Amino acid sequence: MVSSTIAVYASTQASNLTIDDYCDVKIAAPAGVKEMTPMSDGVSYACISDDEKSIEVFSYKTGKKISTLFHIDEIKGALKINNFDGFTLSANGKKILLWNESEKIYRNTFRAQYYVYDIMRGTLKQVSDKGSQQGAVMSHDGRMVAYQRDNNIYISNLDYETDKPITTDGEKNKIINGTPDWGYEEEFGITNTIRWSADDLTLAFIRFDESNVPAYTFDNYRSYCDSEPDKDLYPARYTYKYPLAGYPNSIVSVLAYNLDTQSTKKMDLPIGETDYVPSLEFDGSGKNLMAMVVNRDQNFLTLYRVNTGSTVAHKVLTQSSSKGWLAPTTYQMADYGQDTFIIGSSESGYTHLYLYNYSGTLLRQLTKGDFNVTAYYGHDVKKGLYYIQTTSLGAINRSIASVDTKGNLKLLHNEAGTENAWFSGDMSYYLRSFSNSTTPTQYGIYTSGGKLVQMVEENAAYAAKYANAPKMEFLKVKNAVGEEMNAYMIKPSDFDPNKKYPLMMYQYNGPDSQEVLNKWKMEGIFYIASQGYIVAAVDGRGTGNRSRDWAYSVYCQLGKYETADQLAGAAYFSSLPYIDSNRTSCFGWSYGGYMTLMELSDPACKFKCGIAMAPVTDWRYYDSIYTERYMLTPQQNEEGYNSSSPLNRTQNMNKSLLIMSGTSDDNVHYYNTLKYTSKLNYEGRLFDMMSYTGFEHSLRMCNARARLFDKVVDYLNKNLK
Repeated sequence: MVSSTIAVYASTQASNLTIDDYCDVKIAAPAGVKEMTPMSDGVSYACISDDEKSIEVFSYKTGKKISTLFHIDEIKGALKINNFDGFTLSANGKKILLWNESEKIYRNTFRAQYYVYDIMRGTLKQVSDKGSQQGAVMSHDGRMVAYQRDNNIYISNLDYETDKPITTDGEKNKIINGTPDWGYEEEFGITNTIRWSADDLTLAFIRFDESNVPAYTFDNYRSYCDSEPDKDLYPARYTYKYPLAGYPNSIVSVLAYNLDTQSTKKMDLPIGETDYVPSLEFDGSGKNLMAMVVNRDQNFLTLYRVNTGSTVAHKVLTQSSSKGWLAPTTYQMADYGQDTFIIGSSESGYTHLYLYNYSGTLLRQLTKGDFNVTAYYGHDVKKGLYYIQTTSLGAINRSIASVDTKGNLKLLHNEAGTENAWFSGDMSYYLRSFSNSTTPTQYGIYTSGGKLVQMVEENAAYAAKYANAPKMEFLKVKNAVGEEMNAYMIKPSDFDPNKKYPLMMYQYNGPDSQEVLNKWKMEGIFYIASQGYIVAAVDGRGTGNRSRDWAYSVYCQLGKYETADQLAGAAYFSSLPYIDSNRTSCFGWSYGGYMTLMELSDPACKFKCGIAMAPVTDWRYYDSIYTERYMLTPQQNEEGYNSSSPLNRTQNMNKSLLIMSGTSDDNVHYYNTLKYTSKLNYEGRLFDMMSYTGFEHSLRMCNARARLFDKVVDYLNKNLK
């Protein structure tokens, strides 16, 4: 006879869903909508057609198609293309920049072949025939395209059919002009720094000198996702510049090229060799540059306004924090108008928006309260309204709201869940996405006052398919010092409160991150729940979108309080009558993998086993921008690095461990896993290990995520009996 404690492993999968239904990113995600590009008329938008052969224009007001802006089959002249991957419109609405043959570089950057389509003439011109381009940007009039190739910036003049470099010092792993280095892309979210002035006579950009940044090399094995997996008799080696914590970063400078004089000047900005420039934009006039300079400790920011002709920089404002870091998602939330600008700040203890003039005088604080502004959408000048996304319904929710000049906030829908908005050019309409833990993502077009115009995608068939799949339930759980943490629990669909279930605590818990969100998800942890497990998560100290004091509590001592809070959360869930406290585990990915190692090696740990995917095993092995934001450098904080290192806690690793990693992970290097397992081997400790040959950090190739969660469930089944 099978006991009830073991029988839970045979839990019936909801609606006969397979592992691919939960884990394959092409199947598990609800239908989205095509990217909508607002037209210059303010009341219409353009998007790629269903057959991906044309660009069509639709009315926000009616949702009906107005016209076809571009069609592959209607290109005039000798130059043709058979497909395209994306497009942008020139500011004057007369030209379209198209690209195809995209080749991924890192997380978001890519190279491609670019073309410019003349809407009036119906003709197509190639930006350059000398090799693929990166970061291509059209001038406002659409007559020129600036781009980067081989680390140099070129300007292609389509009228004169010239393609000339404006920098010549670019060199791989030494000098990059225009596009970012690895760290800026990964940690500041920057994909391009090339900027045209409003009159198209000045081209500004950031130059990255990574000559002194140590090179990182790893073996890049072919996986069987590759079309020719057996061609690497000698594995390839991949080398790029990756600054570890405490090591030299790129030295950056801001330059501007004058098209009339064909000369380049370095802007007179006080940028030290260790400083960052995480934002570069022209102001509302399109004449002056707005450059943010942040110190290496990332707790002091200065915003400058720079005259590109004279190169003179004027200090506009500063932001600083004596308790912790300045979050890029806050200060990068900037919008530069003609006479004033808006910027985010957390000086009040929560993230809010502030309105300044260009002299640096604070005109007003636009938003106030014990909540955070998480996105800024724009300003309707006629109505005097600012549109934002907020956590005013609680940290686990995201709401679209308007704010008037007196600071009065109005939620446009007042519905618990997660919503986002994409506004028309004149701010009179927006596309809204909405989901919550039980409602798959829906899309609709609304007036700026929140009135529905039409639903675009309701995902009704998708919702029916997953109607009986496990769902999140939200609750509050006390942490190690009695403070409330946001938490969720996912039960099997056939949950029986009279049975005893094994527990798996899932976590990320990195600084300013959030795992507990009231939004639709369908991913591997739901598959785990479908296999007879209760999955739970808590957002402990350090996580985002609560007060800054909550986040700053982990400053310079990563892992300490997060571990205590995760174990406190596990103790609460283990006390529930339907959870078997003798069969508990933890699982995390990336920072969550780091947390798994910290928890399993804590003397107070009650978990029977744990799974760490792509973990950081010592913060000295991770990149400088991210690590130093929260830990300072190892030279400044040696004790903090020592106490936060899983490598220094292996003597307490007495639990069953499965550790996994992709061998071509350019983010959290495979070396982290190898170093940690080497120490376990040296100390004579047993563990399980799985490698994903040729895969990167997120395992997005070849449906590897399904195989990973198949392994996770297999491991749990074998260790939680």
